[in-house]
Amino acid sequence: MQTEKPSTVINILGRIRVLYALLVFIAAIFVVRAFYLQVIKHDYYQKAALSGQLKQYEIPAERGIIKVHSGSGIVPIVLNEPRYTLFADPKYIKDPKATALVIADTLGTNVSEYEAKLQMVGTRYTVLAKKLTKEQKLKIDRAAKDRNKAGSLWKGIGTRETEYRTYPQGTLAAQLLGFVNDAGEGKYGIEQFMHDELKGKSGELKAITDARGVPLAANKDNLVKEPIAGKDVLLTIDIGMQQQLEDILKAGLDQAKSTSGGALILEANTGAIKAMANYPTYNPAEFFKIEDANLFTNGIVSAPLEVGSIMKPLTAAAAIDLGKINKDTVYFDPAIFRIDNEVVKNVEEDGGPGNRSIRDILQLSLNTGATWMLMQMGGGEVNQQARIAWHDYMVNHFQFGKKTGVEQGYESAGSVPDPLNGYGLNIQYANTAFGQGVNISVLQTAAAYAAVLNGGTYYKPYLVDRTIDSSGRETVKRPEIVKQAVVKPETSKAIQELMEYVVTRNYSGYKITKPRPEFMIGGKTGTAQITKSNGGYYDDRYTGTFVGFLGGDSVQYIVLIRVDNPRIGGYAGAGAAAPIFGKMSDMLINNSYVTPKF
Repeated sequence: MQTEKPSTVINILGRIRVLYALLVFIAAIFVVRAFYLQVIKHDYYQKAALSGQLKQYEIPAERGIIKVHSGSGIVPIVLNEPRYTLFADPKYIKDPKATALVIADTLGTNVSEYEAKLQMVGTRYTVLAKKLTKEQKLKIDRAAKDRNKAGSLWKGIGTRETEYRTYPQGTLAAQLLGFVNDAGEGKYGIEQFMHDELKGKSGELKAITDARGVPLAANKDNLVKEPIAGKDVLLTIDIGMQQQLEDILKAGLDQAKSTSGGALILEANTGAIKAMANYPTYNPAEFFKIEDANLFTNGIVSAPLEVGSIMKPLTAAAAIDLGKINKDTVYFDPAIFRIDNEVVKNVEEDGGPGNRSIRDILQLSLNTGATWMLMQMGGGEVNQQARIAWHDYMVNHFQFGKKTGVEQGYESAGSVPDPLNGYGLNIQYANTAFGQGVNISVLQTAAAYAAVLNGGTYYKPYLVDRTIDSSGRETVKRPEIVKQAVVKPETSKAIQELMEYVVTRNYSGYKITKPRPEFMIGGKTGTAQITKSNGGYYDDRYTGTFVGFLGGDSVQYIVLIRVDNPRIGGYAGAGAAAPIFGKMSDMLINNSYVTPKF
């Protein structure tokens, strides 16, 4: 029997030791490598991994709502409402025709449009429908559930919730409010002017996603910056006054056979706008249906015009304030003036030669009378002195040719002719004395009248009463004085009396209710030829205007009406605009908006 030699055993043991050492060495390498990767390079590789899985998402802020006054209460006029976008990933749509049919049946729309979108090549995202209501979304969800039960998966179809602006009052105050487009941008009106305050600040989500790119709800590496909701805005508008103003304006325009116009109610002693109306109007929630963008603009602030004879009381205010005339002045009116080889004459049949008073100038609306008042500012003639004096009142006292700063998009400054440069300056300035050749907006005109009639303080017109941030903190807007001593108190009183005289003498012809002793009411009509785009005037197109005031012991409201191109007999101001003022003054008095005399 043979036995193994000791050298052979030693060789085997040696090999085992070498193999063991090799395994230990290899294991050590793995341990060291693991230590290096997991400890020393941990942060590096964690950041690298997160960079591939960490996605950044914007969290939209809720847009602030817009509110208005309703008597002693407050009601919303612009809200946010959740709507839904229906979308698809065409890659996962196995049966486009059948899927499109279900969607069309559910939403009551055309199947072919959906089928085409579901068959799109080269895109992973296509929008099938926007602004679905909650009820429509539920119908889609039920349809998806039914198809899943039938074994046909609703794969590739989804909905996304989005906040949209809703306007519960429909067309009410549309141009004043504006709208929010699909990109979330405020356009026109308050929505544009107050966009930065209304929109808030978006939040941010940095989230770890799974392999499909879906954010993981619970992950310590998710970073969230909460959105800050936009500020709510309370307007100075009274909803009852606004609704009635729009109704009266529309009825008056129909009566005058006019297709467009505007109206404004302004608080004389604060500058607060209580109602502001334009016609025609639109529904801000359906802005995308409007083809003519001019419909979006607020003509009260953005469409300056030649206001016509409602300028005459302001001309009188300047001449009285300068001490050139007083409310009882009597002068001889020749019924015609020749200035710069041009003729200024009257259209009123009672405007023949004779002795006239300042009351006559306003009641009979004498162009020659307005020119005569301008002449008194120049020592008896229209000259450089008269032009500079009248220009100073128009621009520096009445603030014409300047934007008011009201919270509206696209406000126009209008224009006042330069008193020192231009052709035919004397006749040009004679025309401005009765409201031709100078372009001012309805709001600018009303604000100037407020200053003249409240004793001489020009308040900046404003629409925003206050803002309320997401914490409930209110920022209240106070009346802002732009200029004091616009006219002297005695001048203010004189213009009040003169304008009251006009209404007292003409209320029947204006279709205004006979003035009541417990209320103060005054006004003036205006009729101006409409300018052509290439210069000159139309012979048969006019703008009718009426400026009026109401109050008790003091002037409380300025009301201004604009009627574009009425198609009825008589003067546009007296026949078309004055009756609208009559209805508005009745509305304000009968609804106790005006405080009577004590």
